[in-house]
Amino acid sequence: MLKLIKNTELYAPEHLGKKDVLIANNKIIAIADNLDSLKNDAEVWDAQGKIMTPGLIDQHIHVIGAGGKDGFASMTPEVNLSELIACGTTTVSSLLGTDGTARNIRTLYSKVKTLDQEGISAYMLCGYYGIDTVTITESIQGDMIFIDKVIGCKIAISDIRSSYPTAQELVRKLRDVMVGGMIGHKKGILHVHLGNLETKMDVLFELVNEYKFPIKHISPTHVGRTKALFDQAIAFAKLGGIIDITTGASQYTPPHKSVLYALEEGVNMDNMTFSSDGHAGLTKFDENKNPIGVRKAPIDKNLEEVVLLIKEGGVSISEALKLVTTNPARNLGLNHKGKIEVGYDADLCCFNENLELTDVFAKGQQMMADKKIIVKGTFES
Repeated sequence: MLKLIKNTELYAPEHLGKKDVLIANNKIIAIADNLDSLKNDAEVWDAQGKIMTPGLIDQHIHVIGAGGKDGFASMTPEVNLSELIACGTTTVSSLLGTDGTARNIRTLYSKVKTLDQEGISAYMLCGYYGIDTVTITESIQGDMIFIDKVIGCKIAISDIRSSYPTAQELVRKLRDVMVGGMIGHKKGILHVHLGNLETKMDVLFELVNEYKFPIKHISPTHVGRTKALFDQAIAFAKLGGIIDITTGASQYTPPHKSVLYALEEGVNMDNMTFSSDGHAGLTKFDENKNPIGVRKAPIDKNLEEVVLLIKEGGVSISEALKLVTTNPARNLGLNHKGKIEVGYDADLCCFNENLELTDVFAKGQQMMADKKIIVKGTFES
């Protein structure tokens, strides 16, 4: 089945100008100035000059919910498909949080497969905060090899809820991720939650400098939690690492301002990503900063921060988009995602001149049209 998208202002994410895009099932098969010769053989959709970009990738989101720090009632709910479509997210990588007991790794796998069946692309990490990695098979390496959706492992450091892992313990997990990835034909990352303890990223530098472990397999997140932590993250990025800035919570300054500061300090945009931490459990405060309950982390801040980076930060559309397209795709090893290019998945977002999201395609299927979600999850009304 062919679909011809006409008259786009194409950002792939590099700016390619006025283009037509041809889709066959879920793949992009042609991009050209004019593909009118195929109009009679395809379903035609006129983009009417809208800006078209790759679909957005959220590499750290809790699709089965998280939270629980104030008891069972503080555990956050699952993410619905329409929530993701509403903010242009067409690919997710999900994970467990603090809790690897009440939240089950097999439940996470089931939700990831559900989202896949409902129309977007979904992946997952094994593990959680603790050193006692929760897996579907008998090991991290087994999950990397035999479980299609597992593309890495999560662990926490520098957090009072972590297991305070040593460099030697981490390097053994990195070995399992890397070797399992080799056999399973995946890149493999150890995705590292960072808390606000004074140890910051010290053990990660030990892995790189003392153990000489390839930095591309080490993926630190929540790097903007404090100024001191972010300064250390900048040094990590200058070594070639990719640092992940959370948009939904735990930032000392707005995420787009963190990016601008990093750029001023000499970090390449290719070494940074945004992720939402969506549906993490957060404390709710009143106007006097007193805790009054809990709330779920929003999932729409990736797009919001990209737009702020463009409109207020003066960063080009092409460069700002890297944070949620090519960079997370490269970090996760998703070689068919993050670009509008022949052979890539047909994940696309369209925006008007004010950078308002108007249309979304996931794997070739239109999910949003003229700001209205037209495909919802199985049990959404």
